Amino acid sequence: MARICIYGAGSIGCYLGGRLAAGGADVGFVGRPGVGDELRAHGLTLTHYDGGSWRVPLEAIAFSTEPSAAAAADLVLVTMKSGATAQAAAELAAVVSPNAVVISFQNGIGNTDTLRAALPGRTVLAGMVPFNVVRRSPGTFHQGSEGEPEVEEATELAPFLADFTRAGFALRRHRDMLPVQWAKLLFNLNNAVNALSGLPLQQELGQRDYRRCLALAQVEALALLSRAGIVPARLTPLPARWLPALLRLPDALFARLARKMLAIDPLARSSMADDLTAGRPTEVDWINGEVVRLAERFDRRAPVNERLVSLIKAAETEKAGWSGEALLAELRTSARRN
Repeated sequence: MARICIYGAGSIGCYLGGRLAAGGADVGFVGRPGVGDELRAHGLTLTHYDGGSWRVPLEAIAFSTEPSAAAAADLVLVTMKSGATAQAAAELAAVVSPNAVVISFQNGIGNTDTLRAALPGRTVLAGMVPFNVVRRSPGTFHQGSEGEPEVEEATELAPFLADFTRAGFALRRHRDMLPVQWAKLLFNLNNAVNALSGLPLQQELGQRDYRRCLALAQVEALALLSRAGIVPARLTPLPARWLPALLRLPDALFARLARKMLAIDPLARSSMADDLTAGRPTEVDWINGEVVRLAERFDRRAPVNERLVSLIKAAETEKAGWSGEALLAELRTSARRN
């Protein structure tokens, strides 16, 4: 049986690895000491918003804080925060097998390139996890929204497809992951809005002013993607270019037309909100910051996303909540100043 290593055992890594292990795959985890203590004390419990539940007992969990634990892996799933990618790439370069397959299941656009540069000759693939994972209690991770893992197509994936199938994942494969990554990033632009709101995702998306904030950020990104010749993949029934119009609809009409978008666990928050609550650095530079960098390629600015980046950075050190009305006014002012 192929050995799978979860490199970066946070919420996404514990959920993916836990589901794979519950399905019978040989899985090991590499992460921080505190996570290891938690898993050794509680094992892993994985739950799904549709009622599904899986359990991995603590005695079945192989956990290490050392990069060398990835040396025996045939498949490495990189699930750490984007800010740690360069360090992870250097660590993996020293230990990972030349025949191993590495998948980046991270936010942002450029992590796969960073890993490929450090791991020449290895198969390094872009991946994407579209769903939200909530850490409900020690060792318990809950999938709070819909979706299946998505990955770049490669023949080298063949030995691992059965592992994902047994885990209950329909691993979706694509010849070109860039449009898929940008499609997810368009949704992830809401992470900053959600974090600044201080509300669960379902409540935040239920308020028109917050949705208008997201629409402003998406319109800015879509214009730049059009200039770059990138058409985001269609991850919803509506094409990406129609999403801002949907978001601007009155609350009652939006609730009727976007039931699928609102099918989120009532307690789920964005990972960025969780990072602010825990006092951790956020991934805003790899989400809204990606739009800012895309604008710079064309000697342009992305003032709405720039402002969201700066507001999140301020919130990392100075807690402050924003009403939808106040945040919308702030972002509109930034857009007019451009």
